[in-house]
Amino acid sequence: MSTRVVVIGDALLDVDLVGEATRLSPDAPVPVVDGVQRHVRPGGAALAACLAATRGADVTLVTPLANDEAGWRLRELLEPVLTVHPLPYGGSTPVKNRIRAGEQSIVRLDTGGEPAEVEELPTAAARELDRADAILVSDYGRGVAESLAVREALDGLAHRPPVVWDPHPRGAQPVPGVHLVTPNAQEASAWLHRCGVTVEGSDNGWTASLRKAEALLHVWQAGAVAVTLGAQGALLTYGQGAPLMLSAPHSTGGDACGAGDAFAATATTQLAAGTVLGEAAQQAVIEATHFVQDGGATGFSLDGRTPSTSPPDDAVQLAEQVNARGGVLVATGGCFDLLHSGHVACLQAARRLGDALVVCLNSDESVRRLKGDSRPVVPAQDRARILLALECVDAVQIFDEDTPAQVLRKLRPQVWAKGGDYSGTELSESPVVAEWGGHVVTLPYVGGWSTSALVDAVAKSAADGR
Repeated sequence: MSTRVVVIGDALLDVDLVGEATRLSPDAPVPVVDGVQRHVRPGGAALAACLAATRGADVTLVTPLANDEAGWRLRELLEPVLTVHPLPYGGSTPVKNRIRAGEQSIVRLDTGGEPAEVEELPTAAARELDRADAILVSDYGRGVAESLAVREALDGLAHRPPVVWDPHPRGAQPVPGVHLVTPNAQEASAWLHRCGVTVEGSDNGWTASLRKAEALLHVWQAGAVAVTLGAQGALLTYGQGAPLMLSAPHSTGGDACGAGDAFAATATTQLAAGTVLGEAAQQAVIEATHFVQDGGATGFSLDGRTPSTSPPDDAVQLAEQVNARGGVLVATGGCFDLLHSGHVACLQAARRLGDALVVCLNSDESVRRLKGDSRPVVPAQDRARILLALECVDAVQIFDEDTPAQVLRKLRPQVWAKGGDYSGTELSESPVVAEWGGHVVTLPYVGGWSTSALVDAVAKSAADGR
């Protein structure tokens, strides 16, 4: 049986006008966007509700919906995937129009969205709140979260489900006693200023975010506060004991639009399923990171395809994802037995050549054929685990052959990077990579490091009894 999640807040209609900008207008120094295509999607609380629905919950959205063209378009997008309980609203639907060229937004034009005055919560909406396993308040500063009727309904729930509050700098203070509040670092600073609260010390870094989170937790009288920190993950505090630092998986680019909605929606669905708060927040960090990597709100689809919110299972899947979004996949290879500084320098240099790096790793049998029966010192699975711990490595593919030709044909990288003194020589991989128009480059050799020399030094040290 699916868990029941209610999202209550301000729904928006987001419109992306996407084209190419290759020239400036002759009458003004502004870019000309050609070949514009229009993409329409739910925004605000509506996006958060859709994200919760794609995570397997039975979702109800309670939101003001205007009787206008944008409002009806929003209904058409939402009704196939969730239940909508509209609140009476005499204004116009808020619409955010982003004009984009390639991967960059040039300008955003906002229309509509007069503040909603919710004088009474309809019986059907109140009943959904009473039945919910968890509730997400998605506040976009347009009146719903500030409504006395909404706040009294949330405060008076007899079964006390987890309530997650995603705040807005111009929105309402969370209802006292909510389970979790999820500001980002900028929103946390804005709320402290708004409440007239100052915290000592630097305004930057995770320690500053911790001080802000603890101050806001007391101001809001919340059970916990999670300050989201973008690529750094999030920091969760209960106001006592050690805070929980939630690290984000390494990601390659993306669009951060909607990341906060993805975090809040995931945390809510996890809590609805009975997951403890720390684990729910960690999963929220992971899914928000992959949501950004998959294109954020711009890449979100409601045509029956659930967006990818999990890391690739293997290097081939990563390659497909990078190639699908027009990125540059870099691959390199080797034994990487007894990883040393020379290896790390080459891997870092290779990663800077593109959007993702796959290491093609010789298997144990392959290493033995190349290096002799005494090698490898470290088994393949452990070598792979160590490589994946490096920030510059996105995936590892182990291969059994003497050369990586077969695995290269599966990955089809745009760049094959070879470390060592190969400059000016024809590499055996060159004809393979040329099959799909890829390029082979060599990276500067870092002197003074050798796995064989390390192995000899360890053996000599052991023989000397040291």
